[in-house]
Amino acid sequence: MTIDVLVVGAGIIGAACADALAAEGLAVTVIEREAIGSGATAAGMGHLVVMDDNPAELALTAYSVALWRQLVAVDPKPHEYSCCGTLWIAADEEELAVAREKQRTLSEHGIACELLDAASLYAHEPQLRPGLCGGLRVSADAVVYPPKSAALLLARAQSRGAKLRSGQVSAVIEGGVLLADGSEIHASIVLVANGSASVQLLPELPVRPKKGHIAITDRYPGMINHQLVELGYIKSAHAADGDSVAFNLQPRPTGQLLIGSSRQFDVTDKTVEPAILARMLAHAASFVPGLTDLHVLRCWTGLRAASRDGLPLIGPHPSRPNVWLATGHEGLGITTSLATAQLLTAQIVGRQTQIPIVPYLPARFEQLGR
Repeated sequence: MTIDVLVVGAGIIGAACADALAAEGLAVTVIEREAIGSGATAAGMGHLVVMDDNPAELALTAYSVALWRQLVAVDPKPHEYSCCGTLWIAADEEELAVAREKQRTLSEHGIACELLDAASLYAHEPQLRPGLCGGLRVSADAVVYPPKSAALLLARAQSRGAKLRSGQVSAVIEGGVLLADGSEIHASIVLVANGSASVQLLPELPVRPKKGHIAITDRYPGMINHQLVELGYIKSAHAADGDSVAFNLQPRPTGQLLIGSSRQFDVTDKTVEPAILARMLAHAASFVPGLTDLHVLRCWTGLRAASRDGLPLIGPHPSRPNVWLATGHEGLGITTSLATAQLLTAQIVGRQTQIPIVPYLPARFEQLGR
């Protein structure tokens, strides 16, 4: 059987790409060594959030969040989709000024949002600690359950003719891949879409792992209404090195709360670390004191794939013929999965992309062109 595209990785990026490619009539095979939607997909919080740290990030996240709305328009339940919105919290006047600038940027790009003073903030979220200045509410942001979404996307890809194969890729070779059992799979295109593990196959990639911790509580329906994020989160998310924590609290449709987040560069041991977990939980409780009374059911970690410039690599490898990339999404892989799939597929079939592709092309990194 001729394979047009061999997708390495059945996380949400690989599953979305397989679905979009199969929709074009291409012969697609997905290879995954573990469960569908495992790895960073299973570890993530599942937020679908428009981010505006730079124009390319804003374009990609806004495009993808709109695609998510289209995907779930008929029936959001299978994805456990919840349009809870995001509430960016300003702790002081300096952060409130950041919220105003964020509102201006998002509004200019057609993203519905409203600036909240302190009274409005507490009307929306009474569990927040006293003394906060206000915030910014982005109403169309949402959450999904990532492993289920990955499975649904891959199932749709299979209904369109895609194949799923179990196995571990040990090397990318000319015209295909070599598996750990010594066998080879040949394909016209090899798409590496396996997150932080992509550097094990392609060591030249400018991608580093960022370890993160998450905790989930028992069911407390109605305690929190929005995904809550401190405006200081942006500094943590884009730190170049070191360990950091930031407040990110997400209500699940089940009534449970996901508590995040932490970041540790170049740590690949997925063991939960009590010290950084305690630091993360204490920081979260400093925003929502009532968290200290809740029962935490489970804690886990995952590895984000962080590119050097904070943007994903979507497109052809500039120095490896017939190798394509969809990796380096860091903490926005769930959000940007659908847009990534559309941008990648458009390039492969020779169609114009819906947003400019240049900021995400792997060729922007010099060492990849050698």
